[in-house]
This record gives sequence, C-alpha cells and structure tokens, in this order.
Amino acid sequence: MSAVAPSTPAAVPEFKQVLGHPRPLWMLFMTEFWERFAFYGIRWALTLYIVAQFFGGEGSGEAPANKLYGAYLALVYAAALFGGFVADRLIGYQRSILVGAVVMALGLFLIAVPNEQMFRIGLATVIAGNGLFKPNISTMVGKLYGLEDPRRDAGFTIFYMGINAGAFIAPILTGILADSIFGTESMPAYKFVFMASGVGMLISFVWFWIGRHQLGSIGQPPAGGEGMGRTVAVFIGTLVAIPVYFGLLSIDAGILGYILAALFVLLCVGILVEGLREGKVARDRSIAMLVIFTFNVLFFMFFEQAGSSFNFLAQNIVERDLGGWTFPVGWFQSVNSIAILALGPVFVWIWTALKSSNPSIPRKFGLGLIFNGLAFLLLMYTLSSLVNDAGKVPFWTLFMVYVIQTVGELCLSPIGLSMTTKLAPTRVVGLAMGGWFLSTAIGNNLSGIFAAGVSGETGMTVASAHAGYTFGFYALVGSGVLLFLIAPLIQKLMHGVK
Repeated sequence: MSAVAPSTPAAVPEFKQVLGHPRPLWMLFMTEFWERFAFYGIRWALTLYIVAQFFGGEGSGEAPANKLYGAYLALVYAAALFGGFVADRLIGYQRSILVGAVVMALGLFLIAVPNEQMFRIGLATVIAGNGLFKPNISTMVGKLYGLEDPRRDAGFTIFYMGINAGAFIAPILTGILADSIFGTESMPAYKFVFMASGVGMLISFVWFWIGRHQLGSIGQPPAGGEGMGRTVAVFIGTLVAIPVYFGLLSIDAGILGYILAALFVLLCVGILVEGLREGKVARDRSIAMLVIFTFNVLFFMFFEQAGSSFNFLAQNIVERDLGGWTFPVGWFQSVNSIAILALGPVFVWIWTALKSSNPSIPRKFGLGLIFNGLAFLLLMYTLSSLVNDAGKVPFWTLFMVYVIQTVGELCLSPIGLSMTTKLAPTRVVGLAMGGWFLSTAIGNNLSGIFAAGVSGETGMTVASAHAGYTFGFYALVGSGVLLFLIAPLIQKLMHGVK
C-alpha cells in the first residue's frame, strides 16, 4: 500500500489556564469524578450481591459471580471501541458523553430491582451507556494539549486523580448506606448502593451539560453531524445494543474471550491500515502502541481481582476485626484510591522533574507489571506463612496489596491514556482509545476466569488462593522483565514520542 502524507493534527485552542493547566481539564475532572463515583459505587457490591441474592450466600456461587463480574467489566471496556468510532465519525465527543450518561443512569437504577433477569438487563444497559462515555472523555483530555506539550502526562495524571477521588468516596458512602443506614453487615441493603450510584451518574450528566461550553470547538460533531438526526439515531442504536450485551453476558466467559480476541485483531488491522496510509512514522508508532496493548491485557487480568477474588479473600480469609470494630469488605476498594490520591502528586512531580531523563513509555509499563507482581508476592507469603489458627490472615496484608498495586497502576494506566493519544494515527484517535479499552476488556474477562479458578467449585480457601496468586506473581514479573528487555526496540518504533 502506498503511503500518504500524515494528517495534520487540529490546532489546540487557546484556553484560560487554571493551576497551570487548561481550564476545561478541571470540568472534565469533575465530570469523570461523578461517573467514577457511579461506577465504583457498585463495583465492590456486585459479586457479593450475586452470591447473596441469587445463590443464597453459598460458596458455590463465587465462581459464577466472578465470571459474570469479569464479563461485565470486559464488555464495559469493549463497548468503548464502538463509542470511539461513534464519536470520531458520527456525533462528536460531547454528544456521545451526554447520551452515554443518560443510558448509564438508567441501567444503574435497573440493577436495583431484585430480579436476576432485570439485574442482567441493568448491567447490559450500563455497558451500552459506558461505551459512549468512557473513551471519549479521555480523548478530550488529550485534545487540550499539543503533542509536544510537556504538561501532557501530568494533565492525564491529574485527570486520573479525579477518577480516583470518585472511586475513593463511592465504596465508603455506598457501604454506609448498605451496612449501616438501610441494612446491616450480615444483611446489606444492596439496592441502595445501586440507586446512589444512579444519582451520581445523573450529577455527572448535569455537570458536563453545564460546563461543556468551556471546550469550545473540541468534541463538536464532525461535518454533516451538526443536526440532531444522527444523535437520535445513536441513542436508538444504543438502546438496540442492550439486548446484544445481555446475550453476551449470558454466554460462557471462554466464548466471550474468543469474541473479544477477534474484535482486537480487527481493531489492530484497522489501526495498521490507517497507519500505513499516513506513512512510515505513523505505521511504526501504531505497531509500538499495539505491542504495549498486549502487555496491558496481562496487567488487568490480575489487577482486576479487586472486585472479584479479593472481595472473597477479604470476606472469608482476612481478619477484619480491628479492636471490636469490623472493617467493611467494600472499604478495601477505597484503599487503591487513597493511595492514588496520596501518590498521584508524587508521580506528577517525578514525571515533570525528570524531563529528558524520564523512563520510556515501555519501561514505565514494565514497572507497572513488576509492581503488580510484587503485590502477588506479598499474597504468596501471607497465605503460606501468616495464616492463624482460625484460618485468617492479618488485615494489613491485603491493605498493602492494594497500595503496591497502586504504584504499578500509576506507572501504567494514566501513561497508557496519554500514550494512545500520542501514538495513534491522527484520524482514528478515538478508535485507538477504544483499542486501549478493548485490551483492558480482554484482561478483565480473563480476570473473571482466573478468579473463578481461585474460588473453585465450593468457594475460596487458603490453598486455592495461594496457588492462584503464585501463578499471578510469575506471570506478571516475567512479562514485566520481558518488556524491559524489548523496550529499546519499541522506543525506536515510537520515533521520538516520550
């Protein structure tokens, strides 16, 4: 295929600066804060609710709950692939976010209905809406900065802190609603968790609706999409997609994995074709980006144990009695966010201060994988050496697992968002952002399958957890070391992108 000249990126508008960054960054920060409040508000409760509501609290329900949770997360991220295309080619980023927010709110209220079919329909509705929301707000953050702006990585890390501020508050507040106000720890009122998350999603919608004028031309519909016709069609299409996602939630997780893999291959081909059209540099950068996507799969396969096997670890094996007060299971979900809020500014300072000495993007990813692996090393030690006579492990161990994983996450996730906007061919940035989320989706589906194996047929035990987490350690550290070794080759393909 003959190469063509690269497309010229759109000029970045002049924005009023607030705290050293474009003013719209802070509006997007709060929009994402409330969307993440909604998302993480239900995250801690889903697997516990499935076992309690649909399996009578029996340990045999853990494996299917883990698989359904993994499939749900996978489809949330996979839907971003189509959301990126819709925004790029049909209605623009701003309208995609607004439509997605409305649909997500509807789904969150639906899962509060105590019926298994309605629960799955609600999850499918959340998936459909999130696909329009998630990739497009991240893409707009990238469009606030020029490609060579040294504040770019710092801006994404600030945005990532907004994600985690919402994620920190959500489990605590919804946990209090479920365990203390409307229920008890032994019989949580999960429907109020889901309803509170729905309210959070509505706040996100209103916040963006009011503040979107700050964005100016960024995220407006492409030529021909200025009218409401396409937007209405996209809304109807999103509703039509709900039964499709419902069907995908109902199939075996292994089959879903093959479907996601096929989508990933198609996406890789599409991005490479566009890269070839734009020339050698765009082609090489596309290849580098797709190689890193594959390592992202491994990271999230094990990182996303937080909402599945780590929940059952906390419930069944971790000693949560702290001097007569029982630490709620759901509150462990906030540890990751506390660590990000505490360590996020440190990483912003590090990446900014290092300047030309900054580690390359592949090496940052390698660090992310290795730190994730070290968290599993702590679990290996804990489950082999620190189990007491009651079959419990110390509280601090799981707390520190989340903290160590957070260090790995800060090396990888915010940098991944920034990397995608810098390496993708200019005409398909939204599609490439969907590809980042699709690689995460594959990892999330594998995380559910892995967590189901850790729980086994009768529920998690010390032995099953130790065996599973040992595998996690070797897989993560091995892949991290490999990425370090091939980092110079990947960096060469990136043609100067830092």
